[in-house]
Amino acid sequence: MNIQLLNKNISDIKADILVEFLTPDTLKEHTEVKMLKQAGFKAEQDSTCFLHEKGLLFCGADSKKSDNIRSATVSMVKALKSSNYVSARFSVIKNNSLTAMVEGIVLGGYEFNEYKSKPKEITLKDIFLASNDLDYNELKITFDEALIIANATCYTRDIVNRAPQELNPETFAILAKKLADSNSLECNILAEDDLKKERMGAMLAVGRASIHESQLIHLAYKPANPKKIISLVGKGLTYDSGGLSLKPAANMVTMKMDKAGACAVLGMIKAASELKLDVEIHAFIGAVENMVGGNAYKPDDVLVSRSGTTIEVRNTDAEGRLVLADVLTYAQENVKADGIFDFATLTGACMVALGQYTTGIMGHSHKLKHDFSKAATTSGELTGSLPFNKHLKKLLKSEIADISNVSSKPYGGAITAGLFLDKFIKDENKDKWMHFDIAGSAYTETPWDCNVYGGTGAGVRFMSEYLKNI
Repeated sequence: MNIQLLNKNISDIKADILVEFLTPDTLKEHTEVKMLKQAGFKAEQDSTCFLHEKGLLFCGADSKKSDNIRSATVSMVKALKSSNYVSARFSVIKNNSLTAMVEGIVLGGYEFNEYKSKPKEITLKDIFLASNDLDYNELKITFDEALIIANATCYTRDIVNRAPQELNPETFAILAKKLADSNSLECNILAEDDLKKERMGAMLAVGRASIHESQLIHLAYKPANPKKIISLVGKGLTYDSGGLSLKPAANMVTMKMDKAGACAVLGMIKAASELKLDVEIHAFIGAVENMVGGNAYKPDDVLVSRSGTTIEVRNTDAEGRLVLADVLTYAQENVKADGIFDFATLTGACMVALGQYTTGIMGHSHKLKHDFSKAATTSGELTGSLPFNKHLKKLLKSEIADISNVSSKPYGGAITAGLFLDKFIKDENKDKWMHFDIAGSAYTETPWDCNVYGGTGAGVRFMSEYLKNI
């Protein structure tokens, strides 16, 4: 789908259909109000109404705020894709709604059809946005940035949605190398022999039963004079069977999404490099497959992590934190960063706490929590803070090792997982680190807002907003 921002009046743009966004108040004053009322259109949020004979499509929104416009734009795109119109035009409402419009079109219109033998053909080809009397030069900057971030989000979705027989740790590394080549990024990949030399005992244990070798991927974007250095760490479980603590069959479906943290980190560095941000970014990914076999790691095993911390395994389905423990240690030892942020589909408990739409934020710095909350609100993503406390930390105590990989009680699971990771953050980095649990927000089987079925690309938009503000 081709999207263009044109420095023209809406009347000077030729397209099959004109789109208008109406609130209940603006509906009352519209010239077509009688016909719209006859059609039963009340301008309710996300409602649509075609007046085909006049070449008009009306979309309802509770207000002209960005969140409402984004959602209404998604409904508009779905309505147009279900029609036989080739092109559409509409006016930019105001500068701060342009990003929401672009996201509504790109993200709401996204489809993943690579595995369908005969995907449905979409007639819609062109969408034109008219700048009218608004400052075109300012709008163009906003438009270009929004398009880069939305496309990076779709890139993330594509990787999340790929089937596990296609995307395993080794092919994930190849994919990362392709991104590095296309975006002029530095790339370093550690295969299993390298991981053994680096003493990545926890990460190697998780992937031991897979026929695919585990990979540690390090991409770097290095502008000339960076204002800050940021390390992004992603959990890349290309498939998670649960290991010997086997998941129930129903819970194993969709586990291709357990690599969503790693996919998001790729999307973030892709967006940053294309936005040409003056922030140095390092992306560290632990790509692993957690499978069942005679050599699988077991409950009761004691692992020695890269940091030297010993870990008692009490559940092999709490594997992501084991991978991240080693990757976080490696990242801290190899890059002196101003910020260390990890992304992981870590716990179902985060969904219980915050719902499936919201990313959980954990860490020690109140300022970072505030900054990310603000960035998320601006970007249209949802985040919620989960507090650490010393009492939950006690639940990770092991009688035979330095720490247990799961809590001794089934409460506060998202927080205890975050506290497990905190064990592997150096004291001097405690206030630089944030953990993002995207277990609920990274994948959906029920479309919501601008998210369609499958991977959502959670984290890419709010992290891009955060990086832009540095």
